Amino acid sequence: MEWNMSDKDGWNRMQPVLAQGAVQHQMSLNETSHPPLPSVLRAVSETAAEAHRTLDALGFGLSGTIGEHLGVPPGDVAVGPGSGALLQLLFSGFTGPDTHTVHAWPSWEAYPMMAANAASTTVRVPLREETHDLEAMAAAVTEQTRLVIVCNPNNPTGTAVGEAALRRFLDLLPSHVTVVLDEAYIDFADTDAAAVAHGLDLYREDERVCVVRTFSKSYGLLSLRVGYLVGHERTLAPLRGALTFYRVSAAAQAAAVAALAESAAIRRQCEETARERERLYGVLTEQGWQVTPSQANFLWLPMTSGVERFTQFCADHGVLVCGKPGEGVRVTIAEAAANDAFALLAAKLRDADGHTGGAAPAGEEAP
Repeated sequence: MEWNMSDKDGWNRMQPVLAQGAVQHQMSLNETSHPPLPSVLRAVSETAAEAHRTLDALGFGLSGTIGEHLGVPPGDVAVGPGSGALLQLLFSGFTGPDTHTVHAWPSWEAYPMMAANAASTTVRVPLREETHDLEAMAAAVTEQTRLVIVCNPNNPTGTAVGEAALRRFLDLLPSHVTVVLDEAYIDFADTDAAAVAHGLDLYREDERVCVVRTFSKSYGLLSLRVGYLVGHERTLAPLRGALTFYRVSAAAQAAAVAALAESAAIRRQCEETARERERLYGVLTEQGWQVTPSQANFLWLPMTSGVERFTQFCADHGVLVCGKPGEGVRVTIAEAAANDAFALLAAKLRDADGHTGGAAPAGEEAP
Protein backbone atom coordinates (compact mmCIF):
# COMPACT_ATOMS: atom_id res chain seq x y z
CA MET A 1 0.00 0.00 0.00
CA GLU A 2 1.07 3.60 -0.55
CA TRP A 3 0.05 6.99 0.69
CA ASN A 4 1.14 10.55 0.27
CA MET A 5 1.52 12.96 3.18
CA SER A 6 3.06 16.38 2.67
CA ASP A 7 3.70 18.83 5.48
CA LYS A 8 3.61 21.56 2.86
CA ASP A 9 0.32 20.87 1.11
CA GLY A 10 -1.39 18.68 3.71
CA TRP A 11 -2.43 15.96 1.26
CA ASN A 12 -2.87 12.82 3.33
CA ARG A 13 -4.72 10.04 1.59
CA MET A 14 -3.91 6.36 1.22
CA GLN A 15 -3.69 4.61 -2.13
CA PRO A 16 -4.47 0.99 -1.22
CA VAL A 17 -3.22 -1.85 -3.39
CA LEU A 18 -6.06 -3.00 -5.66
CA ALA A 19 -6.47 -6.18 -7.65
CA GLN A 20 -7.86 -5.64 -11.14
CA GLY A 21 -11.66 -5.49 -11.08
CA ALA A 22 -11.76 -5.75 -7.30
CA VAL A 23 -13.70 -2.56 -6.55
CA GLN A 24 -17.36 -3.28 -5.89
CA HIS A 25 -18.29 -0.24 -3.80
CA GLN A 26 -16.68 3.20 -4.19
CA MET A 27 -17.07 4.89 -0.78
CA SER A 28 -13.99 7.11 -0.72
CA LEU A 29 -14.93 10.10 -2.88
CA ASN A 30 -18.07 11.61 -1.25
CA GLU A 31 -20.09 11.00 -4.39
CA THR A 32 -23.86 10.69 -4.19
CA SER A 33 -25.33 7.31 -5.06
CA HIS A 34 -28.27 9.02 -6.81
CA PRO A 35 -27.79 9.53 -10.56
CA PRO A 36 -29.01 12.72 -12.29
CA LEU A 37 -32.78 12.98 -12.58
CA PRO A 38 -34.39 12.40 -16.02
CA SER A 39 -35.21 16.09 -16.48
CA VAL A 40 -31.55 16.96 -15.86
CA LEU A 41 -30.37 14.43 -18.43
CA ARG A 42 -32.83 15.82 -20.98
CA ALA A 43 -31.55 19.36 -20.38
CA VAL A 44 -27.96 18.22 -20.93
CA SER A 45 -28.84 16.35 -24.11
CA GLU A 46 -30.83 19.23 -25.59
CA THR A 47 -28.09 21.76 -24.82
CA ALA A 48 -25.35 19.49 -26.14
CA ALA A 49 -27.08 19.59 -29.52
CA GLU A 50 -26.10 23.28 -29.65
CA ALA A 51 -22.50 22.78 -28.60
CA HIS A 52 -21.37 24.69 -31.69
CA ARG A 53 -23.02 27.89 -30.34
CA THR A 54 -21.73 30.37 -27.76
CA LEU A 55 -25.02 30.42 -25.82
CA ASP A 56 -24.82 32.05 -22.35
CA ALA A 57 -21.03 31.96 -22.08
CA LEU A 58 -20.80 33.88 -18.79
CA GLY A 59 -23.67 32.08 -17.08
CA PHE A 60 -25.89 35.09 -16.43
CA GLY A 61 -29.00 32.94 -16.76
CA LEU A 62 -27.73 30.43 -14.21
CA SER A 63 -26.70 33.22 -11.82
CA GLY A 64 -30.19 34.67 -12.08
CA THR A 65 -31.83 31.32 -11.46
CA ILE A 66 -29.63 30.68 -8.41
CA GLY A 67 -30.35 34.19 -7.10
CA GLU A 68 -34.08 33.63 -7.43
CA HIS A 69 -33.82 30.21 -5.82
CA LEU A 70 -31.88 31.59 -2.83
CA GLY A 71 -33.61 34.96 -2.58
CA VAL A 72 -30.43 36.97 -3.20
CA PRO A 73 -29.59 39.57 -5.88
CA PRO A 74 -28.28 37.87 -9.04
CA GLY A 75 -25.37 40.33 -9.01
CA ASP A 76 -24.22 38.73 -5.76
CA VAL A 77 -23.90 35.32 -7.44
CA ALA A 78 -20.84 34.15 -9.38
CA VAL A 79 -20.82 30.75 -11.06
CA GLY A 80 -17.76 28.66 -11.83
CA PRO A 81 -16.65 25.15 -12.83
CA GLY A 82 -17.12 23.68 -9.37
CA SER A 83 -16.74 25.19 -5.92
CA GLY A 84 -13.04 24.26 -5.96
CA ALA A 85 -12.39 26.61 -8.87
CA LEU A 86 -14.20 29.42 -7.06
CA LEU A 87 -12.22 28.80 -3.88
CA GLN A 88 -9.02 28.93 -5.93
CA LEU A 89 -10.16 32.28 -7.33
CA LEU A 90 -10.68 33.56 -3.79
CA PHE A 91 -7.15 32.51 -2.85
CA SER A 92 -5.74 34.11 -6.00
CA GLY A 93 -7.77 37.28 -5.62
CA PHE A 94 -7.22 37.91 -1.93
CA THR A 95 -3.92 36.29 -0.95
CA GLY A 96 -0.34 36.27 -2.16
CA PRO A 97 3.21 36.50 -0.81
CA ASP A 98 3.44 37.45 2.87
CA THR A 99 -0.25 36.71 3.48
CA HIS A 100 -2.03 33.65 4.80
CA THR A 101 -5.39 31.95 5.25
CA VAL A 102 -6.66 30.53 8.54
CA HIS A 103 -8.65 27.28 8.52
CA ALA A 104 -9.29 24.25 10.71
CA TRP A 105 -7.34 21.00 10.42
CA PRO A 106 -8.04 18.37 9.37
CA SER A 107 -10.33 19.95 6.83
CA TRP A 108 -10.46 19.83 3.05
CA GLU A 109 -6.97 18.97 1.88
CA ALA A 110 -7.16 21.31 -1.10
CA TYR A 111 -6.97 24.51 0.96
CA PRO A 112 -3.17 24.41 1.47
CA MET A 113 -2.71 23.45 -2.19
CA MET A 114 -4.81 26.41 -3.31
CA ALA A 115 -2.80 28.72 -1.09
CA ALA A 116 0.43 27.42 -2.63
CA ASN A 117 -1.01 28.11 -6.10
CA ALA A 118 -1.51 31.72 -5.00
CA ALA A 119 2.05 31.95 -3.57
CA SER A 120 0.62 32.25 -0.06
CA THR A 121 0.36 29.96 2.96
CA THR A 122 -2.19 28.67 5.44
CA VAL A 123 -2.38 28.54 9.21
CA ARG A 124 -3.95 25.22 10.18
CA VAL A 125 -5.73 25.29 13.53
CA PRO A 126 -6.29 21.83 15.07
CA LEU A 127 -9.85 20.70 15.60
CA ARG A 128 -11.15 20.39 19.12
CA GLU A 129 -13.29 17.30 19.68
CA GLU A 130 -13.42 16.80 15.91
CA THR A 131 -14.94 20.22 15.20
CA HIS A 132 -13.77 23.77 14.55
CA ASP A 133 -12.01 25.44 17.48
CA LEU A 134 -13.35 28.88 16.61
CA GLU A 135 -11.67 30.70 19.51
CA ALA A 136 -8.29 29.32 18.51
CA MET A 137 -8.96 30.18 14.87
CA ALA A 138 -9.80 33.78 15.81
CA ALA A 139 -6.62 33.98 17.89
CA ALA A 140 -4.61 32.82 14.86
CA VAL A 141 -5.75 35.80 12.76
CA THR A 142 -3.14 38.54 12.26
CA GLU A 143 -2.58 41.53 10.02
CA GLN A 144 -1.30 39.10 7.40
CA THR A 145 -4.54 37.09 7.37
CA ARG A 146 -6.68 37.67 4.30
CA LEU A 147 -9.08 34.73 4.30
CA VAL A 148 -10.68 32.66 7.04
CA ILE A 149 -12.36 29.47 5.83
CA VAL A 150 -14.99 27.52 7.73
CA CYS A 151 -15.90 24.23 6.05
CA ASN A 152 -19.42 23.66 7.35
CA PRO A 153 -20.13 20.75 7.56
CA ASN A 154 -16.46 19.94 7.78
CA ASN A 155 -14.72 17.50 5.48
CA PRO A 156 -13.56 14.90 6.64
CA THR A 157 -15.19 14.89 10.08
CA GLY A 158 -18.79 15.80 9.11
CA THR A 159 -19.10 18.06 12.14
CA ALA A 160 -20.84 21.42 11.89
CA VAL A 161 -20.81 24.85 13.53
CA GLY A 162 -24.11 26.32 14.73
CA GLU A 163 -25.29 29.85 14.02
CA ALA A 164 -24.74 31.25 17.52
CA ALA A 165 -21.15 30.01 17.64
CA LEU A 166 -20.41 31.36 14.19
CA ARG A 167 -21.85 34.77 15.08
CA ARG A 168 -19.60 34.95 18.15
CA PHE A 169 -16.69 33.98 15.91
CA LEU A 170 -17.44 36.80 13.46
CA ASP A 171 -17.50 39.27 16.35
CA LEU A 172 -13.89 38.30 17.13
CA LEU A 173 -12.56 38.89 13.61
CA PRO A 174 -11.10 42.15 12.28
CA SER A 175 -12.65 44.02 9.38
CA HIS A 176 -9.87 43.29 6.88
CA VAL A 177 -10.52 39.54 6.58
CA THR A 178 -12.93 37.81 4.22
CA VAL A 179 -14.79 34.90 5.79
CA VAL A 180 -15.51 32.01 3.41
CA LEU A 181 -18.19 29.50 4.39
CA ASP A 182 -17.56 26.36 2.35
CA GLU A 183 -20.96 24.66 2.29
CA ALA A 184 -20.36 21.80 -0.14
CA TYR A 185 -22.31 19.40 2.10
CA ILE A 186 -24.94 21.72 3.54
CA ASP A 187 -27.87 19.95 1.86
CA PHE A 188 -27.26 16.79 3.90
CA ALA A 189 -27.29 18.72 7.19
CA ASP A 190 -29.94 19.44 9.77
CA THR A 191 -32.03 22.48 8.80
CA ASP A 192 -31.97 23.77 12.39
CA ALA A 193 -29.66 26.81 12.50
CA ALA A 194 -28.78 25.96 16.09
CA ALA A 195 -27.09 22.81 14.82
CA VAL A 196 -25.75 24.08 11.49
CA ALA A 197 -25.33 27.77 10.64
CA HIS A 198 -27.16 29.06 7.58
CA GLY A 199 -24.40 30.84 5.74
CA LEU A 200 -26.73 32.90 3.57
CA ASP A 201 -28.24 34.54 6.65
CA LEU A 202 -24.78 35.63 7.78
CA TYR A 203 -23.86 36.86 4.29
CA ARG A 204 -26.95 39.06 4.30
CA GLU A 205 -25.84 40.68 7.55
CA ASP A 206 -22.06 40.90 7.16
CA GLU A 207 -20.17 42.09 4.08
CA ARG A 208 -17.13 40.08 5.13
CA VAL A 209 -19.00 36.80 4.67
CA CYS A 210 -19.33 34.86 1.43
CA VAL A 211 -20.74 31.39 0.79
CA VAL A 212 -19.41 28.78 -1.64
CA ARG A 213 -21.60 25.86 -2.73
CA THR A 214 -21.51 23.14 -5.35
CA PHE A 215 -23.84 21.08 -7.52
CA SER A 216 -21.37 18.17 -7.29
CA LYS A 217 -22.66 16.54 -4.11
CA SER A 218 -26.38 16.71 -3.34
CA TYR A 219 -27.37 17.50 -6.94
CA GLY A 220 -25.24 14.72 -8.41
CA LEU A 221 -23.51 16.79 -11.11
CA LEU A 222 -19.96 16.05 -10.01
CA SER A 223 -18.49 15.35 -13.44
CA LEU A 224 -20.19 18.36 -15.02
CA ARG A 225 -18.32 20.79 -12.72
CA VAL A 226 -20.59 23.62 -11.62
CA GLY A 227 -20.63 25.61 -8.40
CA TYR A 228 -21.43 29.10 -7.18
CA LEU A 229 -20.25 31.84 -4.86
CA VAL A 230 -22.60 34.24 -3.07
CA GLY A 231 -20.96 37.42 -1.82
CA HIS A 232 -21.06 41.19 -1.74
CA GLU A 233 -19.30 43.49 -4.17
CA ARG A 234 -16.30 43.76 -1.88
CA THR A 235 -15.77 40.01 -2.42
CA LEU A 236 -16.74 39.68 -6.06
CA ALA A 237 -15.03 42.77 -7.51
CA PRO A 238 -11.45 41.38 -7.26
CA LEU A 239 -12.59 38.19 -9.01
CA ARG A 240 -14.51 39.49 -11.99
CA GLY A 241 -11.58 39.73 -14.38
CA ALA A 242 -10.63 36.10 -13.82
CA LEU A 243 -14.21 34.79 -13.78
CA THR A 244 -14.37 35.34 -17.53
CA PHE A 245 -11.87 32.51 -17.91
CA TYR A 246 -13.50 30.18 -15.36
CA ARG A 247 -16.61 29.51 -17.39
CA VAL A 248 -19.23 26.84 -16.81
CA SER A 249 -20.10 24.83 -19.90
CA ALA A 250 -23.53 25.34 -21.41
CA ALA A 251 -24.47 21.72 -20.71
CA ALA A 252 -23.49 22.08 -17.05
CA GLN A 253 -25.48 25.32 -16.79
CA ALA A 254 -28.55 23.62 -18.25
CA ALA A 255 -28.13 20.70 -15.85
CA ALA A 256 -27.88 23.03 -12.85
CA VAL A 257 -30.99 25.00 -13.85
CA ALA A 258 -32.94 21.77 -14.34
CA ALA A 259 -31.67 20.38 -11.04
CA LEU A 260 -32.78 23.50 -9.16
CA ALA A 261 -36.26 22.97 -10.58
CA GLU A 262 -36.18 19.51 -8.96
CA SER A 263 -35.24 20.78 -5.51
CA ALA A 264 -38.03 18.89 -3.77
CA ALA A 265 -36.84 15.58 -5.24
CA ILE A 266 -33.23 16.43 -4.39
CA ARG A 267 -34.28 17.17 -0.81
CA ARG A 268 -35.90 13.74 -0.55
CA GLN A 269 -32.71 12.12 -1.82
CA CYS A 270 -30.65 14.01 0.75
CA GLU A 271 -33.01 12.91 3.50
CA GLU A 272 -32.63 9.32 2.32
CA THR A 273 -28.85 9.70 2.50
CA ALA A 274 -29.12 11.18 5.99
CA ARG A 275 -31.26 8.24 7.15
CA GLU A 276 -28.68 5.80 5.78
CA ARG A 277 -25.95 7.83 7.48
CA GLU A 278 -27.69 7.54 10.84
CA ARG A 279 -28.38 3.85 10.32
CA LEU A 280 -24.73 3.11 9.53
CA TYR A 281 -23.62 5.30 12.44
CA GLY A 282 -25.77 3.20 14.76
CA VAL A 283 -24.41 -0.08 13.40
CA LEU A 284 -20.77 1.00 13.70
CA THR A 285 -21.11 2.43 17.20
CA GLU A 286 -22.88 -0.75 18.31
CA GLN A 287 -19.89 -2.69 16.99
CA GLY A 288 -17.71 -0.59 19.27
CA TRP A 289 -16.10 1.80 16.78
CA GLN A 290 -15.59 5.43 17.64
CA VAL A 291 -17.63 7.36 15.06
CA THR A 292 -18.10 11.13 14.91
CA PRO A 293 -21.73 12.31 14.57
CA SER A 294 -22.02 13.73 11.07
CA GLN A 295 -24.05 16.37 9.23
CA ALA A 296 -22.63 15.42 5.82
CA ASN A 297 -22.93 12.47 3.41
CA PHE A 298 -20.07 10.59 5.06
CA LEU A 299 -18.93 9.28 8.43
CA TRP A 300 -15.58 9.79 10.13
CA LEU A 301 -13.84 7.18 12.25
CA PRO A 302 -11.00 9.00 14.05
CA MET A 303 -7.90 6.83 14.45
CA THR A 304 -4.37 7.61 15.51
CA SER A 305 -3.21 4.17 14.34
CA GLY A 306 -4.52 1.31 12.27
CA VAL A 307 -5.74 3.39 9.34
CA GLU A 308 -3.53 1.54 6.88
CA ARG A 309 -4.78 -1.86 8.05
CA PHE A 310 -8.43 -0.79 8.00
CA THR A 311 -8.27 0.80 4.54
CA GLN A 312 -6.37 -2.08 2.91
CA PHE A 313 -8.64 -4.68 4.51
CA CYS A 314 -11.68 -2.94 3.01
CA ALA A 315 -9.97 -2.64 -0.39
CA ASP A 316 -9.04 -6.32 -0.34
CA HIS A 317 -12.76 -7.04 -0.08
CA GLY A 318 -13.91 -4.64 -2.79
CA VAL A 319 -14.82 -1.59 -0.72
CA LEU A 320 -12.85 1.64 -1.14
CA VAL A 321 -12.79 4.09 1.78
CA CYS A 322 -10.68 7.20 2.35
CA GLY A 323 -7.91 6.37 4.77
CA LYS A 324 -5.89 9.25 6.22
CA PRO A 325 -2.93 7.75 8.15
CA GLY A 326 -2.62 9.08 11.68
CA GLU A 327 -6.00 10.83 11.45
CA GLY A 328 -8.83 8.47 10.59
CA VAL A 329 -11.04 6.85 7.98
CA ARG A 330 -13.80 8.63 6.07
CA VAL A 331 -16.53 6.52 4.51
CA THR A 332 -19.06 7.98 2.08
CA ILE A 333 -22.69 7.03 2.54
CA ALA A 334 -23.75 5.07 -0.53
CA GLU A 335 -26.65 2.76 -1.39
CA ALA A 336 -27.83 0.44 1.38
CA ALA A 337 -26.05 -2.62 -0.04
CA ALA A 338 -22.71 -0.81 -0.04
CA ASN A 339 -23.22 0.50 3.48
CA ASP A 340 -24.06 -3.01 4.65
CA ALA A 341 -20.96 -4.41 2.94
CA PHE A 342 -18.78 -1.86 4.71
CA ALA A 343 -20.43 -2.53 8.07
CA LEU A 344 -19.78 -6.26 7.67
CA LEU A 345 -16.10 -5.65 6.96
CA ALA A 346 -15.83 -3.29 9.94
CA ALA A 347 -17.34 -5.97 12.17
CA LYS A 348 -14.98 -8.65 10.84
CA LEU A 349 -11.93 -6.46 11.37
CA ARG A 350 -12.97 -5.52 14.87
CA ASP A 351 -13.67 -9.12 15.80
CA ALA A 352 -10.34 -10.23 14.32
CA ASP A 353 -8.39 -7.63 16.25
CA GLY A 354 -10.48 -7.77 19.41
CA HIS A 355 -10.17 -4.04 19.98
CA THR A 356 -12.44 -1.06 20.52
CA GLY A 357 -12.27 2.67 20.02
CA GLY A 358 -11.79 2.64 16.28
CA ALA A 359 -8.01 2.05 16.06
CA ALA A 360 -6.14 -1.14 15.36
CA PRO A 361 -3.48 -2.08 17.90
CA ALA A 362 -0.36 -0.01 17.40
CA GLY A 363 2.30 -1.68 15.33
CA GLU A 364 0.08 -4.37 13.77
CA GLU A 365 0.80 -5.29 10.20
CA ALA A 366 -1.85 -5.22 7.51
CA PRO A 367 -3.26 -8.62 6.59
